[in-house]
Amino acid sequence: MKDEKLSKKISYALRHAPWEFGLELDNQGWVKLQFLLEALNKNKDFSKVTEDQILKLIRISDKKRFEVLDGKIRAIYGHSISQKIQRVASEPPEFLFHGTTNNNVESIFKNGLNPILRQYVHLSPEVETAFQVGKRRDISPVILKIRAKEAFIAGIHFYYCNDKVWISNSIPTNYIELLNCN
Repeated sequence: MKDEKLSKKISYALRHAPWEFGLELDNQGWVKLQFLLEALNKNKDFSKVTEDQILKLIRISDKKRFEVLDGKIRAIYGHSISQKIQRVASEPPEFLFHGTTNNNVESIFKNGLNPILRQYVHLSPEVETAFQVGKRRDISPVILKIRAKEAFIAGIHFYYCNDKVWISNSIPTNYIELLNCN
C-alpha cells in the first residue's frame, strides 16, 4: 500500500466527503480512528490497512495533515465540507505568508484574502512554504506578506495548525502586502 494513496484517501474522507465513508465529524473535525479504519477496510484497495499503518503515515508525513488524540483522528486543515470546523484562536507570529497565482492578486487586493473552496485561508510562517504552495497553481507564484500580529490585535482570528500551517477566516486588504522576492 503506497503511503501517498492512503494519505489521499484519508484526506478525502476527513476533509471533503466524510459522508461517503459513513463518518460523522464532530464540531472540531474529530472522528474515532476505529470508525475511519472500518470505513477504509470496506474498500478493496484499503481492506488490509491497519491502525499501525495509519499512525506511521501520520508520524512520518512532512505535511502534518492529520492528528490523533485519545483514539480519535482529524484532518488539521484543508476542509471543504459545509460543516464549519471550529478552531481555537491563537496569537500568530508578526508575519505570515500566502502563495497565490498572478491571476488572483487583483481580486485579493480588492476583496481581501478569502477562503474560496476551503473553510479557511491557509497561511505559512515561512516564505519558502508559501512559495511551494503557490507553485502548485502558478509556475511563478506571487507571495503575499500578511501583517498577522497587527491583524490579530485588530480582532482578526488566526488558528495554529502546525509548524507549517496557520489558517484564518479571511484577511482584509489593509493587512496584506506584496512581498518583493527579487
